[in-house]
Amino acid sequence: MSESTEPRNDNATFQDIGEILRSRQSFVLISHMRPDGDAIGSQLALGFALLAMGKSVRLINEDGLPESLAFLPGSERIESPPPVALDVEVAIALDTATKPRLGDAALHAASKAEIWLNIDHHISNTNYGDLNLIDATSPATGEILYDLILALELPLPAETRDAIYVAVSTDTGSFQYPSTTARTYDMAADLVRRGVDVGTINSMTYDDHPYRRLELMRSLLNTLERSSDGILAHWELREQTRRDLALRPEDSEGLIDVIRAIRGVRLAVFFEELPDGKVRVSMRSKDRALDVCRIAMEFGGGGHALAAGIRMKGPLEEAKGRVLTAIRRRIDEVCKI
Repeated sequence: MSESTEPRNDNATFQDIGEILRSRQSFVLISHMRPDGDAIGSQLALGFALLAMGKSVRLINEDGLPESLAFLPGSERIESPPPVALDVEVAIALDTATKPRLGDAALHAASKAEIWLNIDHHISNTNYGDLNLIDATSPATGEILYDLILALELPLPAETRDAIYVAVSTDTGSFQYPSTTARTYDMAADLVRRGVDVGTINSMTYDDHPYRRLELMRSLLNTLERSSDGILAHWELREQTRRDLALRPEDSEGLIDVIRAIRGVRLAVFFEELPDGKVRVSMRSKDRALDVCRIAMEFGGGGHALAAGIRMKGPLEEAKGRVLTAIRRRIDEVCKI
């Protein structure tokens, strides 16, 4: 985040958000489909702060809890959307740039909410909440919540503490990405002082993968391609491979960083066939001039300058061709500058 702990002037203030959190009793917290550490971590962080205030809280996600995050204290409270709409006053969307990314079932579950809060750090956020707290300079939604909780003097129980740490760690590549600031390290240090067991939590986050993930890596490496100039690298995951290896959605999380780390590569892309016939495209850049959010928005996606994604119509070959053409066009523009 920037030096100020308050959001942009066109956002709701921390005090605006605090008024809703204190005056209302029942909440449902939601994050995006195929949730990552920042999505689930943000739900747990704010959810347990509200529970400590005596509030009624439900934590739902369209795809449920990833196996890889089940070690987080309190994660058993993450549930798939119930079939009926919940009787809640407030719905809070976390780490989700557009409302449809919450999923149809989750949106139905939250449809009785009188107020929608939207808390996020994606520059492509569409401000779909009744109150929006968006800070695109923050490396993770978890860090926004840390500042919010401290500013409002809300409870910060152990579940919230650990969840914030994992949320920010995973969205900063274990505090390595350029979005990481001195304030991010200050936050991490404060969480450690509050009792975060760094060794254990980092081991569970980064060093506890199922064997099928290694099999997936082998499969992906067999599809790896690199452009003749070495700037672009990409690989792909077919639906048949997903079935053959009995993969879970979270098994591919973070693997794009393997090809992003190739010397000379400035932009990496992961193409993934989905069961519904659509294609998921993940992009990572090491060069802000190669703004992948700008490329993603051409296809209805979004994210950040250095990390963005798309869900688009298949088949994979057609989607791949369109995206690679747009990327090549941008590379050629940048190289001419």
